[in-house]
Amino acid sequence: MSLSVKGKLSRKLSVESGTSKAGKEWKKQSFLVDTGAQYNPEVCFQLFGEDKIEMLNHHNEGDQVEVSFNLSSREYNGRYFHNIDAWRIESQGAGSADMEAAPEFNAPASEDDDLPF
Repeated sequence: MSLSVKGKLSRKLSVESGTSKAGKEWKKQSFLVDTGAQYNPEVCFQLFGEDKIEMLNHHNEGDQVEVSFNLSSREYNGRYFHNIDAWRIESQGAGSADMEAAPEFNAPASEDDDLPF
């Protein structure tokens, strides 16, 4: 499932790193976007891997952004865990009329798809 949300980059959290059971190094970074919604306005996204973390370095706290992300869930010992994995972060103009409107979650536009179905 691929979605996007617009809002203000409110906080970048520290980079976390470790080593997998297979011995591979990994890094991830989380960041918060304030959507301006009345209830639960902040959404915490995560970036996994050096190339994804580099995308966040091009944006500052307080910037208006649009984040494209995948939402996934998995079960472990009868409990469900959710991931909100960002795969694109785009700047939005500070004076953009879109930012005046209420925030919304949008599926990608089908007219831009190159897929045959």
